[in-house]
Amino acid sequence: MQTFQVETTDKGQRLDKWLLTKLPGFSRSYLQKAVKSGAILVNDKTVAPHFFLKGDEIITADITAPIRPNVAPNTEVKFKIIDEAPDYIVLEKPANLAVHPAAGLNEPTLVDGLLAKYPEISNVGDDKLRPGIVQRLDKDVSGLMVVARTEAMFNHLKEQFKNHSIDKEYVALVHGVMTPIQEHGIIDKPVGRSAADGRRMAAQTDEHSIGQEAKTEYWVQERLRHHTLLRVKIHTGRTHQIRVHLNSLGFPLAGDKIYTNKRIKLAELGRIFLHANKLGFKDLQNQRQEYTSQLPEELDKFFKSLH
Repeated sequence: MQTFQVETTDKGQRLDKWLLTKLPGFSRSYLQKAVKSGAILVNDKTVAPHFFLKGDEIITADITAPIRPNVAPNTEVKFKIIDEAPDYIVLEKPANLAVHPAAGLNEPTLVDGLLAKYPEISNVGDDKLRPGIVQRLDKDVSGLMVVARTEAMFNHLKEQFKNHSIDKEYVALVHGVMTPIQEHGIIDKPVGRSAADGRRMAAQTDEHSIGQEAKTEYWVQERLRHHTLLRVKIHTGRTHQIRVHLNSLGFPLAGDKIYTNKRIKLAELGRIFLHANKLGFKDLQNQRQEYTSQLPEELDKFFKSLH
């Protein structure tokens, strides 16, 4: 049990943000859950994570350090192999599977499945928690990924991602109907962590933006009554890039719980309608390799139901 007294100078701060300064070993989401569960109390009372401090409160925290993420071979993790080469694997990640472990994630990941099938990748790359991984897809996004089996291929792919020479395309369904003037567009806005909500990223438009350069291109494929089907190409690879950029235009992705405005009825998909369907890169012989992937059954079925 840890006890803290809030200084009068901290008046007006949100509780969850204040806790980050006192308990730096914990993530904000972990602390928010602890507050909601009553493991962290304010004057012996349960409050909301967004509670605004008034000063002089007594905060008690009955929590233990979160378990450090780890990896372990797991044959139960399922994913589709598209191609195997001596230096790389191309696979199709299903939705609702995280690529690699992270704090607060207590479930098997794609990496665990890869280690079971390809143990040689365990020492490939810069991070033991992400062996062979040079790209990632959000947990609730599906599609093509390339994984390095050798250090040489890892560095070769990493360089291609760095100079934006890898081709990555997606199929996306957004809420809202784009106008004919929006038939094709390029969204060129830096993407950075949202100051208001640490879970979210945000497209930044002013000259003082501190986000990373991000560029997304899209083409309208079909307009429906309340949705638009898009072909999307990313020229950079930032966290939540497509989700943030399309939302910045007022067209959030169907099924996206984080970025969809509460006034919009969320699509009952159990995932995001975003699928990485095209991937192109050069192998170690500098030969171009191109791969395509069909829309998963659950997305195809949902899309057809909208007609």
